Amino acid sequence: MIALIQSATDTITQITDTANALNPGVTPATPELHFIDLLLKGGWVMLPLAFLAFMGLVIFVERYLTIRKASKTESNLMLQIKQYIHDGRLDNAIALCKNNNSPLGRMLEKGLKRIGRPIKDIEAAIENNGKLEVSKLEKNIGVLGIIAGIAPMLGFVGTIIGVITIFHDVSIKGAIEIGTISGGLYTKMITSATGLIIGIIAYVLYHILNMMVERIILRMETDAIEFIDLLEEPGK
Repeated sequence: MIALIQSATDTITQITDTANALNPGVTPATPELHFIDLLLKGGWVMLPLAFLAFMGLVIFVERYLTIRKASKTESNLMLQIKQYIHDGRLDNAIALCKNNNSPLGRMLEKGLKRIGRPIKDIEAAIENNGKLEVSKLEKNIGVLGIIAGIAPMLGFVGTIIGVITIFHDVSIKGAIEIGTISGGLYTKMITSATGLIIGIIAYVLYHILNMMVERIILRMETDAIEFIDLLEEPGK
């Protein structure tokens, strides 16, 4: 039995040796380079880049949900307010705006509470309240714009550090070797690519939020003009 096992082992060894002899160009498989390992080769610059990416994502999600909630208003809000004003039910119109709990509702509520004063005073109250509501919606959106500008610059800092590392290692070894250059190139290319990707994404998210806010502003301006026209109708 032992002799049979030994014979089988020798046969497998001979087959393996023969295969290697017939394929002399075959080399051992190179180890895989995982994405996380690749990022780690970027050096310490990757830490502030990661922080910027995380902060940008948090700001976008928080602002997106807030703006999305603010944009959900009743489509017939102005129609109901018109009806209440025509019927002389001002308290009901004010209560409707309070229950609406939106930038548009709060802006119209401010105007309704000033009915009876000169139109100019009502317009000024609506305009001031509208600016306040817009500033609340735009809170922290500018930070995304800052991230879009800073991230590529940090990536460029990583590029400079990579070049300095290459020349430092070459000066120490006194010779240009691929192993000496590759380490600095990793830092140079990875940080540059990461900074550009984060900057591009932050730039896109920044403009997405701005477009959402602009749609709300347009809706508020349209309804504010309609509200003022309603108050200026004969008999009001």
